Parts: sequence; C-alpha cells; structure tokens
Amino acid sequence: MKNNPLNRLQKWMMGRNGGDQLSLALLILSLLLSIVSGILDLPIIIYISYIPFVLAVYRIFSKKVDKRRLENYKFMMKVSPIYSFYHKRKTTLKDRKTHKYFKCPNCKQGLRVPKGKGKINITCSKCGTKFIKQS
Repeated sequence: MKNNPLNRLQKWMMGRNGGDQLSLALLILSLLLSIVSGILDLPIIIYISYIPFVLAVYRIFSKKVDKRRLENYKFMMKVSPIYSFYHKRKTTLKDRKTHKYFKCPNCKQGLRVPKGKGKINITCSKCGTKFIKQS
C-alpha cells in the first residue's frame, strides 16, 4: 500500500491550495480562448489562452493557501450577484406552473403566491404592505 500512486499524490498535495472556483473559472476561460482561437484561426489568442491556464495551475499547486483563499473569496463576491440572478430566474421558470410572482408596490420585494386562488390579499413579508392581485 505504500507505493500506491494516489497516496503519493495525496501526500504531495498536502498543504497546497488545490482546486477552487477561481481556478476552475480560469481553466474554463483558457479552454474558451483556445476554442475561439481555433474557430477564428488567430494564433495570438492561443498564446493568450496560456495565461489563465498557467495562473490556474499556479493557484492549484500554491502553498500560500491564505492568499489563494482571499483571492477566491474576492472572486466569489464579484460572481455571486450573477449566480444569484440566474438562480432566481431558474427557480421562477421551474415554479411558473404552480406559483405566480409579484413585486411589492412599496418596497419592490419579490413575493410568491400559489396560482389559481382567484383574487387574493397579499401581505408583503418585508414591509407589511397589503395589496390585492389576481393569482
């Protein structure tokens, strides 16, 4: 069991950053740039695609874990509004047959009510405003 290659790799990676969301995003960017380079037949783009690839590999094998975590945290703080927007849209599309969505006229809070209940009195959970809508 001592000569198992996976054990050696695991031992070698101990104390290193490993893969995280920023590294994955850099690898995807590198892949997309190389695909675009192949489609447009522009060799300069393939050289540019090496930059995010090298950065991703550096981040994965880096032993400066605290710095890499901070970089990943800052990246996630920039990306989270985009992720949140698409997640809300996905949920809205998924629930469109059973629920209807309204915005509070006072505070613009999103509210979800069941469909098919006729005219209902909706109370905003954030500000307490009451309004009547057709569900």
